[in-house]
Amino acid sequence: MEQFEATLSGTDSSIDGIAQGITYPNFSNAYEFKSTDGTLHLIIAKDSDGEWIRLTGTEPYLSSWIDELAEQVESKL
Repeated sequence: MEQFEATLSGTDSSIDGIAQGITYPNFSNAYEFKSTDGTLHLIIAKDSDGEWIRLTGTEPYLSSWIDELAEQVESKL
């Protein structure tokens, strides 16, 4: 998958970045988000039940980012 611009909702403002599909062990649908300013890194994937989960990334994080990024990924598929 090509890279695409993505935006997540932060506690104070929006966080702009780039998302792209990546290869991640044991997951066929993994996606990585890296913020433009370098403060946020997030990797999500679908689990065996088809639910989007966070695999790794910066701490702390907002659980809403998983859903926000998943929606943007699915809109690009």
